[in-house]
Amino acid sequence: MAIKQFKTESKRLLDLMANSIYTNTDIFLRELISNASDALDKRYFLSLTDTNISGDDLKIKLIPNEKEKTITIIDNGIGMSKEDLENNLGTIARSGSLEFKEGLDEKEKIDIIGQFGVGFYSAFMVADKIEVLSKKVNEEKAYLWTGTLEGYEIKQAKKDDYGTVITLYIKANTKEKKYDQYLKKDNLQLLIKKYSDFIRYPIMMDLEKYGENNTTTIEETTLNSMVPIWKKPKKELKEEDYNLFYSTNYYDFEKPLETIHYKVEGNTSYSALLFIPSVRPLNYFSNEYKLGLKLYSKGVFIKDEAKELVSDYFRFIRGVIDSDDLSLNISREILQEDHQMAALKKSIDKKIKTTLTKMLENKREDYEKFFEQFGQQLKFGTYDNYGKNKDELLDLLIFKSSYEDKYVTLKEYVSRMKEDQKEIYYACGNNIKAIKELPELEKVLDKGYEVLYFTENVDEFMASVVHSYEEKVFKSLQQGDLDLDSKEEKEKIEKKAKDNEDLINTIKENLKDKVNDVRLTNRLKSSAVCLVSDEGLSFNMERTLNALNGGMVKANKILEINPNHEIFKALSKIYKNNKDINDYSLLLYDQAKLIAGLEIEDINAYTKRISDLMLQAMSSSLK
Repeated sequence: MAIKQFKTESKRLLDLMANSIYTNTDIFLRELISNASDALDKRYFLSLTDTNISGDDLKIKLIPNEKEKTITIIDNGIGMSKEDLENNLGTIARSGSLEFKEGLDEKEKIDIIGQFGVGFYSAFMVADKIEVLSKKVNEEKAYLWTGTLEGYEIKQAKKDDYGTVITLYIKANTKEKKYDQYLKKDNLQLLIKKYSDFIRYPIMMDLEKYGENNTTTIEETTLNSMVPIWKKPKKELKEEDYNLFYSTNYYDFEKPLETIHYKVEGNTSYSALLFIPSVRPLNYFSNEYKLGLKLYSKGVFIKDEAKELVSDYFRFIRGVIDSDDLSLNISREILQEDHQMAALKKSIDKKIKTTLTKMLENKREDYEKFFEQFGQQLKFGTYDNYGKNKDELLDLLIFKSSYEDKYVTLKEYVSRMKEDQKEIYYACGNNIKAIKELPELEKVLDKGYEVLYFTENVDEFMASVVHSYEEKVFKSLQQGDLDLDSKEEKEKIEKKAKDNEDLINTIKENLKDKVNDVRLTNRLKSSAVCLVSDEGLSFNMERTLNALNGGMVKANKILEINPNHEIFKALSKIYKNNKDINDYSLLLYDQAKLIAGLEIEDINAYTKRISDLMLQAMSSSLK
């Protein structure tokens, strides 16, 4: 029989199917196994209404032959007639599975994995010739389809039982690709485990089994699990089952902090098994971290890192999504961008948030452990995209505060605010100890106001973008005017500033290249000075932004002096005597920088001033 050209009459299209649509040659086995599963589905469905057709002992078998360089996939499914072979394999992109499904009444619809009719041609990525021997249920004749990239032929053949036998003649190795890897049983087992582990029919292969006295036997062995853990009823599973699945799939020796196993039915139905890890992976913030969920469709592996299934602020979530309703493209590798994906992501995000909220309410200790590991990601989510998701995340944030040194939520903070308090106060530092030593805290704490401790760079960015919570504005103790003074206190400080105007202006002149302003303040209690920034860019933001982009952004620095401190009183006397207070001005500035956690520009000059002033003091005391 003469070789036929494919009915598309387009060699280019077939080359595209075999070489371009699929980006990973491994998936040829997934496609052929999925087709075999479809054939078994069809036979099982027909057996329900036709007593002449058996629906028992349905299975798929793999036979690799390293000597002959072939892989054979056998199924005892519905099989194909000569017409089926012509239509399904001779016409590219025609799907017998799709036609079979569309021919059923709505009530009879069953899950069919293959719907595009191109998966079969992925086998040409690894094979230069394919043979398909098939005999259709309730028909007497069998037929052999033989094809290459050049064309195909169909002829009558012998086959005793119903079903299909596909034989791939594997390509010779090249410098770029070792095709003989697909002939090795160990590799085939790994591919089945990765891509087809949850096909609902057994996938068999003959494997060596070792017995006593070093004896070996060949046994037909099932390679796939068939029923995925996420498809099983929760009542049948124990914590150990979930932990074993998690550790096996994610190589984490710590058991998950929380397991989320649920099923959704509706416009977009899916099963989900999600995990919140106990410990942040070492590479969590690097490009090497694999984020996203494993995606299956009807038990067939589709994608290992489906980032589009969960928002980035929940990137710590590990797990599996299995949906019957996804719109896939013809390669089953890339999801179509449509409303289904948006709805699926929204549903998954909602479930994660609900779980975290319940942990916060009912398992506070566990939630605090989680937040210490992954809270930074939630904070980032509040200000990413200009605060688009802030309302979703703000109630999940917790901070250590001056209230009993415990974690508090924003809701808890607001619930115990003083009646006259208008703002949510916070202070920034590298750690809580450093924050507690800030001179700016003393007066605020004396007035009975609670202060949030911001110890991460993202904290202040969150506060600046979010701006407020329940109409209470975030306010840094290290920025701008706190406006905590009474009318009498304001008048008193204004008078002192006026009385010492020349002194303040002299200090300002001495520090003109270093600060934007010098002023007296009621902000301080026991400390002589502090350095604060003006509204807008803070010192913390200055450090962070410059570290990120190497820029030269600068916060406006304001030196505030406590007029009630002995240092200021002594400085006033020195100024009245000789007017030369340049070294003192610089010392006050450097001290304020140290207190604020900022670097001193010239440490040698600073230490020299200290030494000189110590010598002056010692000389005076010795006279």
